[in-house]
Amino acid sequence: MQYYRHSGEETLQDVQSSKDGLTTSEAAKRLETEGYNEIKGKAATPVWRLFIENFKDPMVIVLLIAAAVQIVLGHLIESLIIFLVILLNAVISVVQTKKAESSLDALRQMSAPEAKVIRDGQKKTIPARELVSGDIVLLDAGDYVPADGRILESGSLRINEGMLTGESEAAEKHADAIPEEAPIGDRRNMAFSGSLVVYGRGTLVITGTALKTEIGKIAELIENAEAKETPLQRKLESFSKKLGFFILGLSILIFAIEAGRVWLTEGTENIGPSIVNALMFAVAVAVAAIPEALSSIVTIVLSLGTNKMAKQHAIIRRLPAVEALGSASIICTDKTGTLTQNKMTVVDYYIPHGTKDQFPDDPKQWSAEERRLLHIAVLCNDSNINQEGKELGDPTEVALIAFSNRVNKDYNEIRDQFPREAELPFDSDRKLMSTVHTFEGQTALLTKGGPDVLFSRCSHVFMNGEVQPLTSEIRTQFEEKNEAFSKRAFRVLAYAYKKFDDKNQVTIEDEYDLTLVGLTAMIDPPREAVYGSIEESKKAGIRTIMITGDHKTTAQAIGIDIGLAGPDDLALTGAELDKLSDEELDQQLEHISVYARVSPENKIRIVRAWQRKGKIAAMTGDGVNDAPALKQADIGVAMGSGTDVAKDAAAMILTDDNFVSIVNAVSVGRMVFDNIKKAIAYLFAGNLGAIIAILFALVVGWVNPFTALQLLFINLVNDSLPAIALGTEKAEPDVMRRKPRDINEGIFAGGTLQAVITRGVLIGVAVIVSQYIGLGISEEMSVAMAFTTLILARSLQTFAARSNTQTIFQVGFTTNKYVLGSILVCLCLYGITLIPGVRSIFAIPAAFGWNEFFIAGGLALTAVILMDVIKWIRNRGTQATAS
Repeated sequence: MQYYRHSGEETLQDVQSSKDGLTTSEAAKRLETEGYNEIKGKAATPVWRLFIENFKDPMVIVLLIAAAVQIVLGHLIESLIIFLVILLNAVISVVQTKKAESSLDALRQMSAPEAKVIRDGQKKTIPARELVSGDIVLLDAGDYVPADGRILESGSLRINEGMLTGESEAAEKHADAIPEEAPIGDRRNMAFSGSLVVYGRGTLVITGTALKTEIGKIAELIENAEAKETPLQRKLESFSKKLGFFILGLSILIFAIEAGRVWLTEGTENIGPSIVNALMFAVAVAVAAIPEALSSIVTIVLSLGTNKMAKQHAIIRRLPAVEALGSASIICTDKTGTLTQNKMTVVDYYIPHGTKDQFPDDPKQWSAEERRLLHIAVLCNDSNINQEGKELGDPTEVALIAFSNRVNKDYNEIRDQFPREAELPFDSDRKLMSTVHTFEGQTALLTKGGPDVLFSRCSHVFMNGEVQPLTSEIRTQFEEKNEAFSKRAFRVLAYAYKKFDDKNQVTIEDEYDLTLVGLTAMIDPPREAVYGSIEESKKAGIRTIMITGDHKTTAQAIGIDIGLAGPDDLALTGAELDKLSDEELDQQLEHISVYARVSPENKIRIVRAWQRKGKIAAMTGDGVNDAPALKQADIGVAMGSGTDVAKDAAAMILTDDNFVSIVNAVSVGRMVFDNIKKAIAYLFAGNLGAIIAILFALVVGWVNPFTALQLLFINLVNDSLPAIALGTEKAEPDVMRRKPRDINEGIFAGGTLQAVITRGVLIGVAVIVSQYIGLGISEEMSVAMAFTTLILARSLQTFAARSNTQTIFQVGFTTNKYVLGSILVCLCLYGITLIPGVRSIFAIPAAFGWNEFFIAGGLALTAVILMDVIKWIRNRGTQATAS
């Protein structure tokens, strides 16, 4: 029910309660019916089930089959290595999944532990979990609201609801009915579970507990929101299925061909050893084709990306988020604190016939009107800045004392000179605040407040250093200036004073017949760097959408100012969005740049609308109300200053709450994805070369060019370091000038498949030639030379893999010390296989010497040089076509 539209008496009737509260027996009955006031989540997936899920991957299944065959054939070392890699990947996956299941735990902890209630007509303190609808709850400053309720009485009650609304200012509460429909942020006669009372006192009747509270609804949204897989995860999953089935089919086909050849040539007697050799050949193909360390390498490259993002003030909680952010085409961002400084600032002022372009920085140059305006702003003000520099008080009032400090007049100096003698505190009904001070022996009442209210209380104006009657012409000037400020989304305050005789007693009736002094205009200004970041994101093809709990006019003005929104772009409130069907929203979506006064449901709906259009959406947020959308988005970005619930639901946390850091992180994310593709291309080009050599040997009837152990050695030891080193490459020159990649784009798109085939064929041909030369000596020598050529070619291929567009001369030989180090390590590891005693394990005969090594190495080097030559020729052709 919309209790905020009902009067307090009607609400009490609706929930069958009274101001004397429930009886103990009635509360017990309701507790049995409604359940405890606590949020319960779904049972977590058991660890064992998460672990088993990892073994459903087709590539993993093929490797398990290969390992099982190795065990049957007595090759225990090879099979144990395969099992170890698979288990390691499974453990990493389970750990990451369990880390992501903490959002609801943080949400449950936001509940108040105790509540002050009236039961049986008496005040009692009970555990908050025992609250039921109809309970009368008493609130004081410092209390957390224990459940949702309708306010019955308000004594200057102010509640911080930022965790729900996203607004930094505490909401003024009252007990009057609100006849029209209102979003959560405008329901000033309601209090919501988990919010904090910062001032005053109040009484409310509980209207909803547990999942019927706004926080409870958010908990359900979090559970029902889909945790999105990143584009890379989706593509790798799809690719691994296809590759797994292809390799399994290819291995079976090869075994069938080999077995058939044995049966036709050797007959059916004593064919056991030959069949075993055929089976080993098929297993070798499977081992050669599957990059066993691919998952681990991708994880490590992502981890390297997290370190780079941390330097950009972006902390990654889930590794795939690194790559997902680089794919983002939409950034849905909050306004306050992200695009803006989250600090109200005086940016303009008005005094009749005396306003300058800027308030003078030298107090000696102030006019009488400017001096009086500043005195009222500082003295009629309850805020402070402590010795540690922490700002205490209402953000609007803090802006006024900060303004005084900024124009070189310490606000404390003014307050020490003119101490407060009496006051009338601000309240939401009057929209005014007044204080009494003495100036040069004359007592004065200083008043500040809303312009519309204060204008009606003034009969005079302070102008040209004199008090003059407030004519209709001058009043119109003030009203026009106030309207002009308001259109620019400024928060405007008016200032007035009057001589006052009775300083010991001041009443509301004294706030009339005032002398109007001037106006100040303030706003939470955009961060300076945001302007450039918005422009940079546009060049990168990224659309920025503002989603805020602030008012529509303010949000739209900020959006236009920073270049996020154009003058013809639409701005919608949450209420206006609710009136649109999904079809209507889809039609208008491209033209909406600003959403204001939105609900958690609105935010999820906006994200899903962009996802329906095939866009990768990033969502920022800091409050509890943001958590469902953060989880639903392809990449959730929480603010470092935000709630734990938002942080737990997000995949990334900004330590500086700055939009600029998001754009910087996008650049890192794109670089990381490029590097992952470089690593993948490196791995598959090498594997393709091995497969080509194996299949060629099969067709022409040569001996298998590699043993299974040799292939495992290359895949698990020799390939890993170069692939990881490629993950440290710097960004390509055009990384932020490209459009976001299509989510349907495969991992081998963008020239990657072409690079894999080109480099794979060159490596394969080099190995075939090397084996051919070795066969002129012996079959054992052919295997040793093929192995040497493959391991050297795959290692040196790292130079060519550093860029798909630039040659090694353009990239620079020594610009990545990790690549140089990885190649050196690979050569050293290969050297180990040549040590006497180890040679036999790797099937390298004693006759293999320097001549054979130089032949194999020369073939490998030739293949790598040709890779860059072909790249250079292709680039010249592309440039010619473009011109």
